[in-house]
Amino acid sequence: MSLTKDIHTLSLKAYKNVFDSLYASLCLFANSYVKDIDIAKDLVQDVFIKVWEDQIQFNNEAAIKSYLYTAVKNRSLDFLKSSRFKATDLMSVVELDTLNKESFYLKEVVIEEASTKIEEAINTLPCKCAQIMRLSIKEFTNVEIANQLAISVNTVKAQKKIAYKRLRPLLKDYYIYIAFVFESYN
Repeated sequence: MSLTKDIHTLSLKAYKNVFDSLYASLCLFANSYVKDIDIAKDLVQDVFIKVWEDQIQFNNEAAIKSYLYTAVKNRSLDFLKSSRFKATDLMSVVELDTLNKESFYLKEVVIEEASTKIEEAINTLPCKCAQIMRLSIKEFTNVEIANQLAISVNTVKAQKKIAYKRLRPLLKDYYIYIAFVFESYN
């Protein structure tokens, strides 16, 4: 799905397309800072409202993503520095410094983008195959997957083979990002 159609004028349709495409990823991204999904959703909505009210214009899809991720990061950091947050949660200066570093920001953006691509690819699989892959990503063993889905271990193995065969071409351009994501979780 391309985000660049009509983006120069930021029509309602283009705005909705950008919102639908990036909202979930931006919420997860904000959550990596604030550790509260409801607050993260509020912060992302604030950013989208500002984009709409200010009629901010973009030249291309990369500019949209860059602006939104940076705006969400800044809004999240502002929230963490706010007196309301400080009154309820004592975050150390060191922790806040870590969240403010460019390396943290870049890592979180890559994780969100790669996770989105993986999920999009998994959504192309048949239902049972997709369920197996989601459980596998959550580090369930073949036996645990078989027990949870009430199928045989051989069926799990066969479905995984099918999934890998179908996912490989869909994700071939994203291997480096995916490797980075899995390395980040270990």
